[in-house]
Amino acid sequence: MINTLMLKKIIKPKAAAALLLLPLAIISCKKEEKKTVVTEIKTTNDSVKTVKTEEKIDYMDFNIFSLSVISSAEKDSDIDIFISVSDIYKGVQPVPEAIMKNQKHMTYEERQHFELDAPSRKKLLEGIHLTENDSLYIYEYGSNQLQKMPVSQLKAVAYLSPYSDDQDLDPDSYMMGFQVATHQKTTEYDRYTNAIAYFGNKNPFVNHKMKAVKWQKADAASSGKYFSQSKLTKGKTYQTQYENLTYYLQDYLEEGNITERKLAVINDRKEKIAEKTFSLAGSDGVEFVPLYGIDADEANVFQYTGHLFKGKPPVIFGFMAQSFGCPSISFLDQKEKDFPINCDNRH
Repeated sequence: MINTLMLKKIIKPKAAAALLLLPLAIISCKKEEKKTVVTEIKTTNDSVKTVKTEEKIDYMDFNIFSLSVISSAEKDSDIDIFISVSDIYKGVQPVPEAIMKNQKHMTYEERQHFELDAPSRKKLLEGIHLTENDSLYIYEYGSNQLQKMPVSQLKAVAYLSPYSDDQDLDPDSYMMGFQVATHQKTTEYDRYTNAIAYFGNKNPFVNHKMKAVKWQKADAASSGKYFSQSKLTKGKTYQTQYENLTYYLQDYLEEGNITERKLAVINDRKEKIAEKTFSLAGSDGVEFVPLYGIDADEANVFQYTGHLFKGKPPVIFGFMAQSFGCPSISFLDQKEKDFPINCDNRH
């Protein structure tokens, strides 16, 4: 089991030749296998304001992706930035036939990473319903920067999963997707881990409306006012501000350990307009991550909030580190379902 709290560090893979690091500080297993945390959001009829926009985004069959930072095991080596789309590809991964046929005669480096040939690229695009006329949109919410790249200019590539058996490869041993950048400095690590990606013909992201959540301790009265009684023991209470909203976060303890956190969002009329529960109960390999301003500094920010998607309410995410499954982005509105982040999670 990989310790998910080894955050902001590069961890060497078993094969000692490739490394996969996922954004939001998540390193985990294949998401179909287990559901880690069940959360629920409740709101009143007083909904959170949304960002108005004339551009309509179709959120049916909407997919967002993590960016993987891949490096060799050598100290201070450069990193490659890669987006896997294997999570949404149906069927056998489109690995060129020559790779499978000749793998026994190839070096590890030749098998570990290669560009797809034209037929395999076409099959990949068709399998995820993309065209060469679409674009890749990368929103770096940590710095509020947006990148747009034509799909036609992106290399379709395959990277061997660090959890695959190098001695017995098949097409599913590979992460299939698109290369964003190569030979980047390791100092660029945070830039790409605090980011999400989308493929399509319109930009779904709102720019310059996300912020890191910096917590401070709240007074005891806030706990009694905004959080109901529980079988668990109440711990510390924290608060933060976003626009006209105040967020309160309550710890709940069992045998002295934090096993649950509840979030309550209050508008400027002192009304609770949203609440959310984060729990370790019934989960496997899930941990709470540090809170910026309380037990983490500005180099270790994990919770972000703000307007992220056009025509949608504000979001919040980054409370838990998972060893199984992929993270999700939650809206401060009970009518909105979470957006899972495809992260090609396997081991």
